[in-house]
Parts: sequence; structure tokens; C-alpha cells
Amino acid sequence: MSLRSRRKKSLVSEINVVPYIDVMLVLLVIFMVTAPLLSTGVDVELPSADAAPTEDLELEPFVLTVDKEGRYYLNDGEEPIESAAEIKRQAAIILQKEPKTPFMVRGDNAVNYGEVVDGMVLLQAAGVEKVGLVTNAPEQ
Repeated sequence: MSLRSRRKKSLVSEINVVPYIDVMLVLLVIFMVTAPLLSTGVDVELPSADAAPTEDLELEPFVLTVDKEGRYYLNDGEEPIESAAEIKRQAAIILQKEPKTPFMVRGDNAVNYGEVVDGMVLLQAAGVEKVGLVTNAPEQ
């Protein structure tokens, strides 16, 4: 009995990380599956043009999209922007924060050319000096 009373059980102070690793791997799989589904935006059929691609842009461009019905969208948003003043306001905010931000207009191939030009004029009214047009490369 004296031998048993002298030996005390020591506490193990290690953390079992196996359940945390399991949870992390499950979350990783969930994020890997859902990430491709999160790409949102407006489906626009861009015109083809044999234009030189832009250099690798350091800053993410501000993109004004014009769909085939002539509605405007900002930066791949799903909701159309109804007010021209809102487009000017958003562009002016981005221009103030980062003056070197590239501004682009994505116009659907079926949209009236005047709608694309109106979008460019809205950006220029906000103070944007250069506005680029987004096109697809022609198929060979």
C-alpha cells in the first residue's frame, strides 16, 4: 500500500490537436468547393478585337459594364446601377483614393454603341482621364 500511495499520477498538459486538424480540413474542402461558385457578375458577350492586351495591372481596375439591355453595373455587381450620379460618385471615390486606378468599360456586343459612349462620358464627368474598352481576343 505504501508503494501505491507514493506514486501519484501526473497530469498530461498536452493539447490534442487532431480534432482541430479535422475541422480545418473540412473547412478547406468547403471553401475549395464554394470558391468557384462565388464568381458573380453580369454575363456580357464582348466584341472581338485584335488589340494589344494591357500590361499586368498593379491595381484592380474599376469596370463599368453595359449589358445588352443598356443597364450599367459596377465591378461585376449583380444589381444594376439606376442613377448616373451614383456611377459618377463611385468613380470619383475610387479616383480620390487611388488616382492610378485603371478605368474600363465592358460593353455587350449587342448593345447600342451610344450606351457604351454614355458610360465613358459618365466616367469622364467624374474626373477620369483615360477610359479603356474591354474586348475579347479574336479566335484564330
